[in-house]
Amino acid sequence: MNPQEEWSGPLEKIDDYRWLIPQSYMKGMRVPGLIFSSERLLKKIRLDQTPKQVANVAHLPGIVGYSFAMPDIHWGYGLPIGGVAAMDINDGIISPGGVGSDINCGVRLMRTNLELHHIKDKIRDLVESIFHTVPSGIGSKGLIKLSSRAEKEVLLNGSAWAVNNGYGWEMDLEYTEEQGALKGIRGADPDALSERAFKRGKSQLGTLGAGNHFIEIQLVEQIFDEPAAEVLGIFPNQIVIMIHSGSRGLGYQVCQDFMNSMVKVMRKYNITIPDKQLACAPINSPEGKTYLSAMAAAANYAWTNRQCIMHLVRKAFAGGLGETPESLGMNLIYDVAHNIAKFETHNYNGKVIEVCVHRKGATRAFGPGHSALPLKYRNIGQPVLIP
Repeated sequence: MNPQEEWSGPLEKIDDYRWLIPQSYMKGMRVPGLIFSSERLLKKIRLDQTPKQVANVAHLPGIVGYSFAMPDIHWGYGLPIGGVAAMDINDGIISPGGVGSDINCGVRLMRTNLELHHIKDKIRDLVESIFHTVPSGIGSKGLIKLSSRAEKEVLLNGSAWAVNNGYGWEMDLEYTEEQGALKGIRGADPDALSERAFKRGKSQLGTLGAGNHFIEIQLVEQIFDEPAAEVLGIFPNQIVIMIHSGSRGLGYQVCQDFMNSMVKVMRKYNITIPDKQLACAPINSPEGKTYLSAMAAAANYAWTNRQCIMHLVRKAFAGGLGETPESLGMNLIYDVAHNIAKFETHNYNGKVIEVCVHRKGATRAFGPGHSALPLKYRNIGQPVLIP
């Protein structure tokens, strides 16, 4: 299959924004594919073989409902970027390719009390200060050096480690997805990581990385929902700061380690799929549980990393303006992950079921009233951050 070839498979229009890839398209599809898109965007989606990847995901054992694709879907490794797949916890699988190589790559948005005129003549200086404070680029190493014991604490406790060690405020945890850590019976286990993954994480905390990762000073130009904006603390002409980064070399190594072993695991459990990049293991198998523990540890590292980056940005901004982060109102609005697998309960066909949801290049988007949201946001629903 040439990924660059135009896809000519079948699509059935459900309504103006939903398009179905029927199970009849490929033998072995357990569920249909469902693409969320306008007709205009769909023309671009068809330009390569990304919809074929949506269909490939539909072959995975235990998949529930549909193989989902978001409007910005594009070609990825195994699961397309912008793909979502929920797996039954009893007979479903976990796929490292379905989570992605940069585990818990995510975005956080921080507000300020500043308007454009406050910093218009200082933007270059602020950018340079952030650039010198937060190391960036491939293989970049930070000022936060971790002992083996401290790194294990990061992998177990996530953002709380950062806050407890002076890299942030207690309230930051409330506005971070999962309060900045995957815990509980399916939580992190540092011993599930390889020695190389562990080594790569020691010197990269508080670093941005390369690729499409960024720290961006942004301007609020227009408000579309004033009541929601008021709850979020957003106003016109306001300066906000967005951070996009993930689990750095540690997360990449975890993905690589498990991708290399999962092909053999599939033979052990007689799993047959059309794309080896979706190599997987049953959720409840020893191999599946080990990957989930390693993934959770990498996810916790990523949340800690973004928390430390935010602390360093606060420091650079406040220093450059002769203020304190508190006086500048540099509060976290929200942090949300887009490369992760999580256990969640959802209503499906009138029943409440527990599933393991793979989200790759896609975020959760819980509506008003959801118990996972900060109390302040329960009436408006979860902020969705689109970089």
